[in-house]
Amino acid sequence: MTTLKDLSRHLGLSVTQVSRALNGHSDVSEATRLRVEKAAKKLKYMPNVSARRLVSGRSGMVGFVERSYPGIARDTILLETVTGLSSRFSERGMQFVLHLSPDTGGGGDGRDMVAVYERLAIGGGLDGFVLTNPRRDDPRIRSLQQLGVPFVVHGRGDLDPPYPFVDIDNLGLGRQLTEHLVGHGHRRIALINADEVFAFAAFRTRGYREALAAAGLPAPARLVRHGRMTDALGMIATAQIFAARDQRPTAIICSNILIAKGVYTALEALGLSVPQDVSVVAHDDAVADVHPENFYPPLTVTRSALSLSWDPLAETLVRAIEGTGTDGLQTFLPIEFREGGSVGPAPG
Repeated sequence: MTTLKDLSRHLGLSVTQVSRALNGHSDVSEATRLRVEKAAKKLKYMPNVSARRLVSGRSGMVGFVERSYPGIARDTILLETVTGLSSRFSERGMQFVLHLSPDTGGGGDGRDMVAVYERLAIGGGLDGFVLTNPRRDDPRIRSLQQLGVPFVVHGRGDLDPPYPFVDIDNLGLGRQLTEHLVGHGHRRIALINADEVFAFAAFRTRGYREALAAAGLPAPARLVRHGRMTDALGMIATAQIFAARDQRPTAIICSNILIAKGVYTALEALGLSVPQDVSVVAHDDAVADVHPENFYPPLTVTRSALSLSWDPLAETLVRAIEGTGTDGLQTFLPIEFREGGSVGPAPG
């Protein structure tokens, strides 16, 4: 079996140089890294994970925990996240481990998941975690901080958190979509959003309410709906909102493009046209199988591709694990505004 020393002798490099190249350290040039990887493949070198852990105290593995739920195998966003992150960590010499935890029905505050993270952190041989969908005052974050376990969060649990994260400005996003509709004369605007236990959804609702308040408009509770962000939510919420004949909204904001797909379906079933009767806008994470230009009419969206988060999430966690410092590692990704044909003037 080829050892690290064999590889070092073959390349004429020090063992340290070869090791750092194989582990994707940033101080190794791209040319050297590629040369080492090519030689490792040729000589069939396989790293000894147990030996690496004994020497460094690290396993080279990072964890991603997800609560299992019906239909999880069809969750396009989760699939893209897992495959994207796995690829980026692999490029940095790390193994990405997905752990599915049974749904215990422990509630929306995430406290039932804390024990899962603690068990994996203490006895699971993982060097750190990627956390997604943070809640406000997320107990997972507090627990990992107390344990001293490295982590990075995709999102923020509050507006000024003392930990590394990668996020978009969800407060500004909610405000921007609402202001766009107000600018077209809309006064009754509905919002179909994710469950507000999630911080990003709460920020979007806050931005929506702030924009309406700034325009001197009300934000009736009956026009705001929450749930799992699927086309089914879009259909059900639209049917509920339009069940009342009076004070129907003239515009709908959707928290993602899948919700918008359901909204279009429901409006068509109600005999309503976009944008003549109802204007529709959404946020687009750029998931693979749903595109705003394929709607009829094309959907007006704010857009920030989910894939833009994978590199900074991986890089931030690797730096946290290596102890090279995470000060300032709070990344905001850009948001585009893309005009489609789904917004028109308020009817009447």
